Amino acid sequence: MSKRRTHALSDVLDELENTVDGKSIEVEDVIEALGRSSFASLMLVFSLISTSPASAIPGVTAIVALLVFILVAQMMLGRDDLWLPRFITRRKLSTEKLCKGIAWLRKPVHFIERFLKPRFTWFFHRPWIWVPLILVMALTLFMPFMEIVPTSGSIASGVIALFAASLLTRDGVLALASLALLSVIPVTLYYWI
Repeated sequence: MSKRRTHALSDVLDELENTVDGKSIEVEDVIEALGRSSFASLMLVFSLISTSPASAIPGVTAIVALLVFILVAQMMLGRDDLWLPRFITRRKLSTEKLCKGIAWLRKPVHFIERFLKPRFTWFFHRPWIWVPLILVMALTLFMPFMEIVPTSGSIASGVIALFAASLLTRDGVLALASLALLSVIPVTLYYWI
């Protein structure tokens, strides 16, 4: 198993941390740093932002939901390069909060990476890959409303982050686990509301 696959998640955090400069950073800079064709990396970063303490900022979950929706839609259309509307790419993120979020994520990411490896890779080919993509897209439609239920948006983002991690590491077991967790979210919300 290659080091690149084994440490894929840490590599994404490293690349994100290397883009940090000044008091704020534009979404466009994050995209350029990770690569416009790195859909899984971008999905992971955006969902991790909403999973981290930065999710406490009002509207972050809704913005992340929109970003992930656009990412998934373009993945399904088979685009090679990501396109995002200018009003999203020009949004600024606080570098202080971003760095705190990255630091907070380091420990769980290192722990998870020990168990990830390429397996059940057939799951990442059509038509199988369409199932999680459609479910993730459906989840993003509900995420803006989840802000009224404490931590529910972070849980949804965490599930999306797991799926993005499975794409990066080609770990079909992790992908199936993220789908199982995805099915639990509606039931959990039903009992919370």
